[in-house]
Amino acid sequence: MGEESIYRIWVYLSDTPLLWLSATLAAFAVGDLISAGLGRHPLANPVVIAAGLLIALLSATGTGYAAYFEGAQFVHFLLGPATVALGLPLWRNRVAVRRSLLPMCAALVAGSITAIGSAVLIAWLLGAPGPILASLAAKSVTAPIAMALTESIGGIPALAAVLVVLTGILGSVVVTPLMNALRITDYAARGFAVGVASHGIGTARAFQVSEEAGTFAGIAMGLNGALTALVFLLFPLLY
Repeated sequence: MGEESIYRIWVYLSDTPLLWLSATLAAFAVGDLISAGLGRHPLANPVVIAAGLLIALLSATGTGYAAYFEGAQFVHFLLGPATVALGLPLWRNRVAVRRSLLPMCAALVAGSITAIGSAVLIAWLLGAPGPILASLAAKSVTAPIAMALTESIGGIPALAAVLVVLTGILGSVVVTPLMNALRITDYAARGFAVGVASHGIGTARAFQVSEEAGTFAGIAMGLNGALTALVFLLFPLLY
């Protein structure tokens, strides 16, 4: 098969909406396979690997983000239902949650306020403009919530989405060695911490380590989204 034939096939496939959806799923499957082969090492994050593969593919084919998103937007749509589904582990583990309600609430408030305040304060001290501050404020909640909240206070939703992904990747990489260094062995506490700080990507990493950690990470992720939305009601006054 000559280069011209390959080019024609690619042009035909690139007009098919399912192409980039399939490419996204295939990239994640490869990333997950590599991660499993490396023993789920924190640095072998399947999301990072999949993103790298997709970036390389888009660059090699000269495909713009708009064309990619047109085909892969179904994955983006599923972020909403996936976020709502986080209510299930909260209900299933309501007895354990009720027992730990007070420390969980304290950890939630401390973690959420610290995540918002530290990022905004550092950026403000460095002279970042208002839209950047607004985009940074929601970096520790899941992407659909972050983008909606950011837009509501004059931020840049696309930038917020990038910051959310970077925050999640960083949290998923450092959570295990950090918790080991701090000698925190309670998987509920470990999971809740990464869920507050690193939303869905951190929660996925917690499930790889322990089902208990993943459950509490999912609970923290959902509660942090709700609390952050309440905090944003006051944010325009600061902005």
